[in-house]
Amino acid sequence: MEFYCSVFPDSRVLSIERYPDESLDEHFKGMSGKVLTGRFVLDGTEFICLDGGPVFTFNEAISLTVECADQAEIDRYWSNLSASPEHEQCGWLKDRFGVSWQIVPANLGELMTGPAQTRALMRMKKIVIDDLVNAA
Repeated sequence: MEFYCSVFPDSRVLSIERYPDESLDEHFKGMSGKVLTGRFVLDGTEFICLDGGPVFTFNEAISLTVECADQAEIDRYWSNLSASPEHEQCGWLKDRFGVSWQIVPANLGELMTGPAQTRALMRMKKIVIDDLVNAA
């Protein structure tokens, strides 16, 4: 939570609930005092996270999208979030926790005017707006 709050503006941790004493139940063994759930705000949107244990991991079935105003914003989010170059494609990346993100221009639909832009996008990892504009 603290990492994401450092990346996004207008962000803060709202609350943290920790695991109870491990003597209360066998499911809490070794977890006493660690974070169970947290509530936090990223860029004005509230999220809740839950420690689901090692059985539940992140995958590409879900991603979070950040619509950026310009190339500088794309570059900033990309440099802060990207941690797995082998998983980068067409504006998608994985962060150090395994969460998938789409870092895209807010006007991506307007930039995608034809097949040349689609071909250009498919060759990109991080989206470069000028390359889409100049693809024709």
